[in-house]
Amino acid sequence: QVQVVESGGGLVQPGGSLRLSCAASGSILRINIMGWYRQAPGKQRELVASISSGGSANYADSVKGRFDISRDNAKNLVFLQMNSLKPEDTAVYYCNVDVTLRTYLPRNYWGQGTQVTVSS
Repeated sequence: QVQVVESGGGLVQPGGSLRLSCAASGSILRINIMGWYRQAPGKQRELVASISSGGSANYADSVKGRFDISRDNAKNLVFLQMNSLKPEDTAVYYCNVDVTLRTYLPRNYWGQGTQVTVSS
């Protein structure tokens, strides 16, 4: 019913930048919260940043001041601009969307993940 697809991951040197994108499509009436999570090897998945439909953003302490989340409500897109990247930012990054379907049912969906590696 709903597809969530991330793009933009890759290999970057410490101090560099990357921009992740996520597109949601399908039987969506509206998207409420859009968020980015990450999971490093051997660690639990953690929230990186989230943004409401009104634009209110929330960040993990570890990325405040370095990452910026934004969204395009008209196109069901969410972005994560990552600056001043550190090796500890290395992880698989997942997009998560909290939606109301056209059937008025609430649902939550994950993307397949995109690898971000910060290394010299």
